[in-house]
Amino acid sequence: METEALDPMECLLTERACERLIVDFVRRLDLGDPGSVADLFTPDGVWEWPHGDRRVQGRDALRSYFGSRPEDRLSRRMCTNILVTATSSTTATATTYFATYRVDGYQEGMVPPRPPAQVGHYEDTFRKVDGGWLLATRTTFLPFAGPTQRLGATGGS
Repeated sequence: METEALDPMECLLTERACERLIVDFVRRLDLGDPGSVADLFTPDGVWEWPHGDRRVQGRDALRSYFGSRPEDRLSRRMCTNILVTATSSTTATATTYFATYRVDGYQEGMVPPRPPAQVGHYEDTFRKVDGGWLLATRTTFLPFAGPTQRLGATGGS
């Protein structure tokens, strides 16, 4: 992929804006309103997983997908090694490693530690739309994944 020569400050601002989108994505899933994750995508945005041929496209479909998350789900995503590359004044790419800790059946309190349900990486593309940066595509790669555990009636184990 050829990269357009960018002013260093423009490049830095692009990288920071895209990194913030990556972090806002997981914050909204874990601590906010999961359905609002769709607002971080372009209107024709895509989230896909090559394994299993899963693909969700468009804000309405994304809002429905993320909004259908179980209400009793407790999750925390740890993102690291975020590498954003500005490819032009209106496009960028990124790779982000992540681990997802997740249980269903959560009621309250602390949950005993357990291994992550997923460990993988995202490959993202971004587009600048109306002066702001949005996710155009997010592809999820999961070399390590298992089912989401359901807690017992007490919420702790």
